[in-house]
Amino acid sequence: MTPGDEHDYGESARSDEGHGYGRTRLRLPENDPYGGARRGGRSSSRSLVTVVGVVVLLIAAIAFANRGGDDSPSTSASGTTGDKPDATSTAATGTKPVDTKTGGIPTGYAHDAQGAQSAAANYAVALGSADMFLTDLRHQIVETVYAPAIAVSKQAALDTAYSNETFLGNIGLDKNGTAPDGQAFVSRVVPVGTKVTASSASNATVEVWYTSLFGLSGEASTNPVSESWFTTTYQLQWTSNDWKVTDFQQKDGPVPVGRDQQASTADDMTKAVEEFGGFTYAR
Repeated sequence: MTPGDEHDYGESARSDEGHGYGRTRLRLPENDPYGGARRGGRSSSRSLVTVVGVVVLLIAAIAFANRGGDDSPSTSASGTTGDKPDATSTAATGTKPVDTKTGGIPTGYAHDAQGAQSAAANYAVALGSADMFLTDLRHQIVETVYAPAIAVSKQAALDTAYSNETFLGNIGLDKNGTAPDGQAFVSRVVPVGTKVTASSASNATVEVWYTSLFGLSGEASTNPVSESWFTTTYQLQWTSNDWKVTDFQQKDGPVPVGRDQQASTADDMTKAVEEFGGFTYAR
């Protein structure tokens, strides 16, 4: 699966946030934003295949790390699953978002389906951030978003997944998960919507549809920042007076048709990631 202010997830942190492969059509500017003359089609294709391959590898590693979570509920409080939402399902509820944070991650959600959706959206941002590639910050994220009963085992599994030097090298990071000088690692998740598919007093299943930015921004980057689309299903448990993750599964899409827009320069992309902060999401 698969970070601005020091712990404000949604911005670029010391390196910035992660995953994805692009399927949008891009018209590159006359000067390649990531270093000199435009690369030939075959070289570009090989680079894209490499990025896609390592991202798929990380997704598989994270999926392995999350195996064995608590059983998810099979029915909603009303006894049904997968009800088709009505036309107002994306309308704001008017309820204020949480105003408490743990390690920079919003916490303290309402004990209802709305609170579960807000938790899932904000946890998606944290788990998809570049901070997951930095050991100390990853541990803080895991301790905050996962249920206490499984946080230790998940942390060990995720440490293995995120410390794979072959994977880190393929995406341009060193063994400590940091980007080369003059480049910024971008891994940012932007939720588009959420949906509850099952809920009870103690458990909830929430789907989060989001777009993700992933890559290295900088003049010498060979893996420029690209966008991709995913839907992640989170299994949440009400524990310690808050919603916490026990497991999740990710799938591709839905993917919109890409517009024929000109790609930004490396400098513009880096400035955007550094200057535009993230949000706290609330249903």
